[in-house]
Amino acid sequence: MKISELEPRQGKVDIEAEVVSVDEPRTFNKFGKEGRVANATIKDDSGEVKLTLWNDDIDKVKAGSKIKITNGYVNEFQGEKQLTAGRLGKLEIIE
Repeated sequence: MKISELEPRQGKVDIEAEVVSVDEPRTFNKFGKEGRVANATIKDDSGEVKLTLWNDDIDKVKAGSKIKITNGYVNEFQGEKQLTAGRLGKLEIIE
């Protein structure tokens, strides 16, 4: 699948892309547990999209990494599409 084909609320997304940049992580507290979230920008030959990284995935990824997302999910935030591996998906470094 290509980034240009992603649609909001689309699930079961399998995609390979290159990480362009990773923002500073933010911490949050949910149900008494602290977590971390960071946004990254990823690209392929069809375009770019924001990727939301959660907790341990943040430490795996850096600019220039090639990643594979399996069973990802696309949501929309302030009119912008965002991809995430979420709870059910998987993010792997392939290079």
